[in-house]
Amino acid sequence: MNPRLPKRFWTDATVDETPDGFVVRLDGRDIKTPGKAPLVMSTRALAEAVRAEWQAQGDRVDPETMPVTRTVNSAIDKVAAEREAVAELIAAYGDADLLCYRAAFPEELVNRQAAAWDPLLDWAADALGARLKPRTGVMHEPQDKAALDGLRQLTEEFDNIELAAFHDLVSLSGSLVIGFAVARGYETAGHLWAVSRIDESWQEEQWGEDEEATILARQKQSSFLTAAKILALAAK
Repeated sequence: MNPRLPKRFWTDATVDETPDGFVVRLDGRDIKTPGKAPLVMSTRALAEAVRAEWQAQGDRVDPETMPVTRTVNSAIDKVAAEREAVAELIAAYGDADLLCYRAAFPEELVNRQAAAWDPLLDWAADALGARLKPRTGVMHEPQDKAALDGLRQLTEEFDNIELAAFHDLVSLSGSLVIGFAVARGYETAGHLWAVSRIDESWQEEQWGEDEEATILARQKQSSFLTAAKILALAAK
């Protein structure tokens, strides 16, 4: 254990309901964010997840083992202050969505992408009212403005904590559509993560596994699944 990490200073972490929402208290004292703001959540389920992270700490407090708390902190200290810019940043992925950029060859990869990604684009057209069109190659081609405007409006409907988690889903997968598919329960987060990794999986099949790349991919997968969990808890 890193001796520079702060020592645990409490015995019990509890969840309490207040007029503003749900808070976690350490031996009766409210937790605050690094920015000294109250750590208030809109659902008990999310607060319980934060409480569990604090209760699970050992003699030292390790933020790396507290991903839900970190996301809530970020939402309160950062997203709330720059909400419009964050929403715009996320929505911009729609104009360069991973699902729209397809390989020209080999045929097996082309077919694999189409089989996994075409149904998601069809779902987005029906469920989100936004038809994004695929293209071959990596050169950027703008999508329909009306579709992008609709996706931006849907992005802005998330509250701050949801938006922080949604940002991770979209940035880690490279796909705004996949982010919405997780949020709307189109498929499991694990399945959708695999869908976002088709190109990488293909490369591994052809050239073998790279140890460093595999470690990084697992870290990203863990963060993606945590973001999906937070989004679900924040909606309960």
